[in-house]
Amino acid sequence: MSRMTFYLSISPEKYQRYYQGSAKFVHVQADDGRSLQFPASELQKFVAHNGIQGRFEIEFDEQYKLRNLRRLTRAS
Repeated sequence: MSRMTFYLSISPEKYQRYYQGSAKFVHVQADDGRSLQFPASELQKFVAHNGIQGRFEIEFDEQYKLRNLRRLTRAS
């Protein structure tokens, strides 16, 4: 299994596009500089009144299939 960490800050307005389906994937840059893309639906459990904020870790298998996404910290 491989892991990557990244910071994410999505406003409530921007997340609305993901929720409505007009944007299906989230694109981020991992802490090590690599680009990463994953389904926006994976973020649903992290939505708060201020959107989605914090540092996250994503875990995937050898075929790059997403296995787990978790928040490491919350932004203030």
